[in-house]
Amino acid sequence: MNQIIAFLSKIGAMLHPWMSEIATALVACTIVIFATDINRALRRSLSGSGFIIRTSAFVLVNAFGYGLAIVSISPWLASQLREMPSQWMLLVVIGVFIGIGAWAQRNRQV
Repeated sequence: MNQIIAFLSKIGAMLHPWMSEIATALVACTIVIFATDINRALRRSLSGSGFIIRTSAFVLVNAFGYGLAIVSISPWLASQLREMPSQWMLLVVIGVFIGIGAWAQRNRQV
């Protein structure tokens, strides 16, 4: 058992230099999964509005809303992941990516 923990710790420690990129990828993948539902709800709520209002809302939500979410959540997530022990951080990152992939598959986005 100690060999497995040591192996997971070693692999997890090798991910630390790329933690910011990993966190950005996790946040971006999560946003991609939920963007369809958010855009659908936005479309329904603005269906009676004019072209300028719909286009402005689309740009605000997609460019600034999702962009702000990625820029603000990613550093926080990276710091949270860095605080975890390496073996758990590796398992959490792998598990979350698998979970996001399963969610995308279930919602027919893959």
